[in-house]
Amino acid sequence: MISAITSRIWKNKTSEVSKIWALGDPALLDLPLLGIFSSVKCPARLILKAHDTARELAASGQAVIGGFQSPVEKEMLTVLLRGQSPIVICPARGLEGMRIPLAWRPKLAAGELLILSPFPAYVKRPQAESIHKRNLLVLEIASEALIIHAEPGGKVEQIVRAAQRAGKPVRRLE
Repeated sequence: MISAITSRIWKNKTSEVSKIWALGDPALLDLPLLGIFSSVKCPARLILKAHDTARELAASGQAVIGGFQSPVEKEMLTVLLRGQSPIVICPARGLEGMRIPLAWRPKLAAGELLILSPFPAYVKRPQAESIHKRNLLVLEIASEALIIHAEPGGKVEQIVRAAQRAGKPVRRLE
């Protein structure tokens, strides 16, 4: 069942979100979450590194959060879903009417997956604005950011700068 969570979870209040909708166990928000970000275009040399990093995270049980929308992020999610890591997924759309992928369902049923969205039901498709707003939410909730690749001048680079302004630790695969 989809429930609403108020802004009590925000640490730095850098986003303009006051309510988010959740499906799954909100207790996962109490864990130190590693935020995963990557630009859509990612150099081949980093794709293998990202896959290896996902395997390490999955084996370690490190809790992660992300939009898991770019191709590299999606591949990392596939690996993470097979491991021990608790996962928070933030789609750039509303949760109402969203089909939960079969691969997510076992972790959701086990209380190891939380789906969060700052968007109301009428937001049905990701758009540039909703993706950026979602990424800011992921950054705000995350304890630390892991940057797989930030395209120069791109949106992920903006997220890196926002993390630095907020004093949030940033790790890079590059």
